[in-house]
Amino acid sequence: MGKDEEEMRGEIEERLINEEYKIWKKNTPFLYDLVITHALEWPSLTVEWLPDREEPPGKDYSVQKMILGTHTSENEPNYLMLAQVQLPLDDSENDARHYDDDRSDFGGFGCANGKVQIIQQINHDGEVNRARYMPQNPFLIATKTVSAEVYVFDYSKHPSKPPLDGACSPDLRLRGHSTEGYGLSWSKFKEGHLLSGSDDAQICLWDINAAPKNKSLEAMQIFKVHEGVVEDVAWHLRHEYLFGSVGDDQYLLIWDLRTPSVSKPVQSVVAHQSEVSVSILNASFRLSHEDTCTCTHRHSRYLLYKFPFFVLVFPLFPSLQHYLN
Repeated sequence: MGKDEEEMRGEIEERLINEEYKIWKKNTPFLYDLVITHALEWPSLTVEWLPDREEPPGKDYSVQKMILGTHTSENEPNYLMLAQVQLPLDDSENDARHYDDDRSDFGGFGCANGKVQIIQQINHDGEVNRARYMPQNPFLIATKTVSAEVYVFDYSKHPSKPPLDGACSPDLRLRGHSTEGYGLSWSKFKEGHLLSGSDDAQICLWDINAAPKNKSLEAMQIFKVHEGVVEDVAWHLRHEYLFGSVGDDQYLLIWDLRTPSVSKPVQSVVAHQSEVSVSILNASFRLSHEDTCTCTHRHSRYLLYKFPFFVLVFPLFPSLQHYLN
């Protein structure tokens, strides 16, 4: 394929995306109770709400924070970012007349005071592949980087504006991987226990409460059974000793930290006859409180399994996924 043909195909795809976005945005008042849009300077590969929520006295909105990252060009700096979002209270009046479907860069409907504002930027080496806060201390945020290291930042110790020298100064560097990745999961039961999956086919487990050396910490355990990229990892939401992983080798693996041989999974399921993708394509893998787990493959279908025997209950379409979360 020639360069001109590639550029033409790229332009056509971009026009299609823009048209689909315009159609979606025009119909959002019929689909949602509230829409607030905000244009970022650079794409973000990750987003997560922080748990804290405030209600300013005399206002008809609440204030919440979310975690974002940047994916910039080669010569531009990257940041771990915190955004502040104003959301209407449940009893406030929503008015779709505030919505302007001709403004494709920002706006929304249902909240005249709706606002998204970046309130903190922290220098980051390369793009932020994924960022997740620690449940027991939301000030601590772990990030998957374009290098082999996993960073941990205490954002309460960093200024709202980053140093001009561009230096990245994480509070902790977690080591054990040899390449980048996307899988990242904090334990909801054991404070400081963090799982990570990467392109090196490995899963690393750290306890950040251990004593670091020069702000660096080696993995407490490394699991290597997958024969390809480990796309995602997730702790079980009911059992503190169980976690799951999925990879490009098509396998869903369940691990039990109580077993004598923790280097081998207790369950192994061929999730699909094509690559299982849980992170890169914005799909999900979760072990729920109802002892079910879902994973997706590259054809955008969700597969629902029943724990502990992991029999395929039924395949799901993406539109049904929100009922499981």
